[in-house]
Amino acid sequence: MTFLSTAQHIARDTRRDPRGHMALILVAATLTAGAVALVAYLLWPTWGAGAATGPERLPVSVGTTLFNVPTSAIRRKIQRHSGPQERVDLSFVFPSLEAPEAPRHISADMVEDGTQQPIDRIFLSISAHHDTLAPDTRVRTIYPRYLDQASTPIDDGLTMRAFRDGSPYANEDLFSAGAPALNARCTRDGMTPGMCLSERRVDGADLTFRFPRSWLAKWRDVANAMERLTVQMHGQKG
Repeated sequence: MTFLSTAQHIARDTRRDPRGHMALILVAATLTAGAVALVAYLLWPTWGAGAATGPERLPVSVGTTLFNVPTSAIRRKIQRHSGPQERVDLSFVFPSLEAPEAPRHISADMVEDGTQQPIDRIFLSISAHHDTLAPDTRVRTIYPRYLDQASTPIDDGLTMRAFRDGSPYANEDLFSAGAPALNARCTRDGMTPGMCLSERRVDGADLTFRFPRSWLAKWRDVANAMERLTVQMHGQKG
């Protein structure tokens, strides 16, 4: 029996028995409550709490070169999308190379005491090179014009050459090694700790790694870490 026929039946009974009016109201209320419950059930969200976190990795095209980058490693929210981009800035915890957690809180006492938090991250910028001079070409043809002739052995295959005073790279040194391959231009320690910059080209993009100069004490680990990150995101060595 449909709702309409039921209502008509109750309406006829109501004319004979006024108490049937209350029965009509109860039936209508019951049917309305059931309909509301059904609609609420159908429209209730069914996704889990973790589904809104987004994909773990994003396909990003930089300089027409495809990279598969960890979403949580992207430093700027505006860059957290797939598709073509001019530049992507990333950071990874060293030596695990995992994406970093939320930034640590720096207290006022730490600032007043001048306490410096040790840098435990390797920073990476991927940018389109637009046919500028390749990093390895710069090392072979540009840097030697400004370097001192003498080189200083540092540790098991790693050598250092200082840039001359008055050159565009004054107060910097060039560290080089062959196995594993490493070329890093580093500022010298001063008011702030020295930092190193190491570049490599992958198809249409340049990868620029930055890390503390003090890490050169374990330069093989650093060189291998840069190689691993390149392979993980692009699938081939730089």
